[in-house]
Amino acid sequence: MQTGWVFGAFMLASGVLALLVFPHWRQVLALSWQRWWQRGRAQSQRAGRHLGAQARHAPIRLWHQTGAGVQGAHRWWGRRWTWVLGGGTLLSLPVLLTLSWSLWGTRTLEGFDDRIDPLNPQVAHLLQGEHLVPPPPLPPEVFHTAEVEVVRPLLASADRRWEQMDPAFVQLLLRAFKIMKEEHGYDMALLEGWRSPERQTLLAAKGGHVTNASAWQSYHQWGLGADCAFYRDGKLVISEKDPWAMRGYQLYGEVAERLGLTWGGRWQMMDLGHVEWRKPGVREAMRAARYR
Repeated sequence: MQTGWVFGAFMLASGVLALLVFPHWRQVLALSWQRWWQRGRAQSQRAGRHLGAQARHAPIRLWHQTGAGVQGAHRWWGRRWTWVLGGGTLLSLPVLLTLSWSLWGTRTLEGFDDRIDPLNPQVAHLLQGEHLVPPPPLPPEVFHTAEVEVVRPLLASADRRWEQMDPAFVQLLLRAFKIMKEEHGYDMALLEGWRSPERQTLLAAKGGHVTNASAWQSYHQWGLGADCAFYRDGKLVISEKDPWAMRGYQLYGEVAERLGLTWGGRWQMMDLGHVEWRKPGVREAMRAARYR
């Protein structure tokens, strides 16, 4: 269906371009339209004056007029067929070359790949400027409480090693942590960064309320995803029922998106503490892994 619309739009654009390039075609089209209009108007007037007498002969007249039009079109085509075919070939050549290139192997147009805008000055400055250092790890016991286990099953066994993640993504995430602390007064905590495909499969088996992504279909496996929460008075604050935490998630989403990250709070199944960097090329890798 989409191919049909594209082809129709191409044919329409080709026709308009042909009329602009070939003035003679415009003259022929205008003259044909004028003759058709005058003929139709004259026929209507005659039909109005002689409705009864002409009713029986109208089909025969229409037949002769149609035959004359077909003969005229045939003569016109016989004189100009080389121009029509030549112009159509020149107009079709770029499209055919592009279509052949796209069908020769799997390709993705750059404009449709999820990525950070390389012209984003804030991200460019971050990646080239100050190098931020990850904060000291939190005490292990804060990840083992009953309150945390209810909200985030198996969190105690999650990987929170910053060096396991993509270095550029780490800098973006640390910049978000810094902004949250300096501008909004929230201390951020990394709950989980890199995630093995085996752990991803285990979490997916628990159902869609935990994750909908199978192994290698999550940015965690590529070191480009992170789950975060807030640290207050020596405890992790994860629950969305806490108004203070809910406000923090909203601010965190705004900060992350400002830095070019994708925030899980925009998804249909919201994951407020999740952010990911849709680095160029990872989408293609995910699609390839799906069919391995």
